[in-house]
Amino acid sequence: MFVSLDYKATLDYLFSQLPMFQRTGPAAYKNTLENTLKLDENYGHPHRKYRTIHVAGTNGKGSVSHMLASVLQAAGYKTGLYTSPHLKDFRERIKINGQMMPESDVVDWVSNFKANNELWKIQPSFFELTVAMAFDYFADQEIDVAVMEVGLGGRLDSTNIISPDVSIITNIGLDHTNLLGDTLQKIAGEKAGIIKTDVPVVIGTTQNETASVFNRKAQEVDTSIYFADQEYNVAYSMLSMDGKQQLNVQKQGKDVYPQLALDLLGQYQHKNIPVVLKTVDLLNEKGYKITEDNLREGLEKVVATTGLLGRWQVIGTNPLTVCDTGHNEDGMKSLVQQLENTAYKQLHFIFGTVGDKDPAKVLALLPKQANYYFVKADIARAMDAEELAARAKEFGLSGQVYPSVSEAYKNAQLVADDTDMIFVGGSTFVVAEVL
Repeated sequence: MFVSLDYKATLDYLFSQLPMFQRTGPAAYKNTLENTLKLDENYGHPHRKYRTIHVAGTNGKGSVSHMLASVLQAAGYKTGLYTSPHLKDFRERIKINGQMMPESDVVDWVSNFKANNELWKIQPSFFELTVAMAFDYFADQEIDVAVMEVGLGGRLDSTNIISPDVSIITNIGLDHTNLLGDTLQKIAGEKAGIIKTDVPVVIGTTQNETASVFNRKAQEVDTSIYFADQEYNVAYSMLSMDGKQQLNVQKQGKDVYPQLALDLLGQYQHKNIPVVLKTVDLLNEKGYKITEDNLREGLEKVVATTGLLGRWQVIGTNPLTVCDTGHNEDGMKSLVQQLENTAYKQLHFIFGTVGDKDPAKVLALLPKQANYYFVKADIARAMDAEELAARAKEFGLSGQVYPSVSEAYKNAQLVADDTDMIFVGGSTFVVAEVL
């Protein structure tokens, strides 16, 4: 991919000058919306110029955001999509109708900000500035609606200044416990911070520990709350001849969407589909015009329409090679389940993780009968591969340590038989390097 020098210099500024959670971890997390509100005011409150949908949750928020964007595009809406982190290119974070923000626009926007900031004197984090860029670019391009994915938590996230048509919280798992709290209830409390007066909220998964937190918050701000999994469920799914999931969806026990095609192959999408369907119901109640045909078309072409990467993504056959960005305990549980349902002779698992989270709960879930390729992704936050291998040994997992992700991947390809499987995961950054 050709990258202009101006764009490269702009990325250097964004990635190295600004505190960035993906690279430095908790040090980049801001516990106030002050900078976000200042930026918003200085850019003339751009997010008020179009409709928005807000998506939070521990797992599934990226998939749900992309599915909704694809459905809205199929319904003819000019749709902005803001997600994080990116895998290959910074501009994956900011898209309109599946097209990334052009390099030249990123360069112009950042240089404009730097000039203005001589006067403003704001010291934003990477995430605060990127959200401001997305809001402003979407307004400039006169979109109809933006799907905004929360970066971390909810209450203090830079995206949380919008007044959306619907708020969504997919589920709650133990992730970023050092910032959001060490219990499901505390984490739910942070994510419940996106629930607003008169904005209906869709909760993806009913969980005993968190339902009361969400119900209480909805009551406090006087809004309606819906638990998607109490209305919709995927009764069963099959793989179609063209390699898509065919879902049979029920609403309160009755078949409503037979043979609903989905091009995302993770079985964990069965939890995300009810969220999308309930959200579409509420959007239609709010005056959107999304037909069943739009819904079916959007879900059948999520990857083609939005460019979503890294969700049970098949990147090779003979041996079957799959990568997935699921990295916390709940995400890994779902992946291990799917691995158990996949046919292969031997599993080759390329695995790396970050150093600011205890990997014990994830390591305890991983299949023992696999060859592990322990790696350290090329970021400061990544856990040392030797240390990871030593930790993994405590859980009966054995394998080799490799100097880089690409070395491990090359080795796995050399060793693996046609009937084997190569899986790449454990961290978004490991997947990014393979893609």
